[in-house]
Amino acid sequence: MTYPDFSSYHYQVVRELGRNPAGGRIAYLATDTRNQKSVAIKQFRFAGLGADWSGYDAYDREIQVLQELNHPGIPRYLDSFETVDGFCLVQEYKHARSLAIARSFSPVEIKKIAIALLEILVYLQDRFPPVIHRDIKPENILVGDADEKGDRPVYLVDFGFARIGKGEVAVSSIVKGTLGFMPPEQLFNRKLTEASDLYGVGASLICLLTGTRSTDIGDLIDSNYRINFQDLVPQLSLPWIAWLETMVQPNAENRYRNAAEALQALQPIYVTRSPSLSFVPKTLEFTAKKLGEKVTQTIVLKNPIPDTVLSGCWEFTSHPNDPPHPPESHPWISITPDRFESNKMLFKITIDAGKLMANKRYERELILNTNTAESPRSICIKVKTAPVPLKTLNPPIARLSLLLGVSFLFAFQFNFLWSASVQTATSIARLIDKLIS
Repeated sequence: MTYPDFSSYHYQVVRELGRNPAGGRIAYLATDTRNQKSVAIKQFRFAGLGADWSGYDAYDREIQVLQELNHPGIPRYLDSFETVDGFCLVQEYKHARSLAIARSFSPVEIKKIAIALLEILVYLQDRFPPVIHRDIKPENILVGDADEKGDRPVYLVDFGFARIGKGEVAVSSIVKGTLGFMPPEQLFNRKLTEASDLYGVGASLICLLTGTRSTDIGDLIDSNYRINFQDLVPQLSLPWIAWLETMVQPNAENRYRNAAEALQALQPIYVTRSPSLSFVPKTLEFTAKKLGEKVTQTIVLKNPIPDTVLSGCWEFTSHPNDPPHPPESHPWISITPDRFESNKMLFKITIDAGKLMANKRYERELILNTNTAESPRSICIKVKTAPVPLKTLNPPIARLSLLLGVSFLFAFQFNFLWSASVQTATSIARLIDKLIS
């Protein structure tokens, strides 16, 4: 294949990256011979469209816009030059492929792509005046390979249709936008807002999630301009589906107002359908009635969500009054089973009060880790131990007490009789004295 010769501009074409015949545009990977860095060159051929150089002013404005943009998700503008039949735009080359090329992404990866796209739009919409891209579709979204953390770089390209405030920067192709990814207000040449680009983001994500090619997006759109995709993604969570539905509402007023609002709504959403817990007690109270007693309670956990499996494990939080212990075990609390994978599970929680002080109250915290969106859950354990019982008197002490009682009674009676005898003797003596005298 013969490539154009851009050597007079210090660029050596390596290969073709893609082309848009309708728009008279071809993209090339090239090398800057001055520093041996890779660049992307977009060649616009006016002559091929029967156009004249009046379109040059629009490209000039596009260049001005790109020169002012500075975001890691937007390839930087580097250079531009005229050719015999048109014009060339030079930008950073990003080692990434467009989403129009068939690849497999997990729902979690697609959520990360969505977040990256929205962060780019937040940057564009925060500018003064704001920038509206107007042609967001899989072909204009580049995604690189995952790094060691599983993150992928995401880039938004082709600002040929971009609208800057009340003005326009056009035209990479004749029609300003792509059918299926243009919101109805753009299709009917109505007022565009910051919500307009959200439609293209949502439609592109739906293509990824449903495995629909961008050229077949029309198969999902009904006569009311609604994209019907829900039956194709049974594995997705309902909040994730609702978020996508909001992004592609035909009426712009029913979408998120802007990228910042859409991003805020998306971040806490779990994208895959996950199990749930019908009930988890916040507190469990245990009361020991005897010293050294083991007290047990049972709880049942259920997952009501079909086509999902509940799994998880228990952990014990550390406490300053407990000896050091790993999270999965505790000195005087035990849980059976401590790990599980079932949609209905009975657990036995046992307190060994024999390892605790009598007549005391204790509080500890259990952590339930599961694969639900609500994980982790905390359960407060309250324990009241038995008091020390009163000791009864043993037989020898009882007999001694009885003996002392009898002795006390005898002494009391003896003292009474003695006093009576003395009084009687005294009376008799007085009577005898009277008789003698």
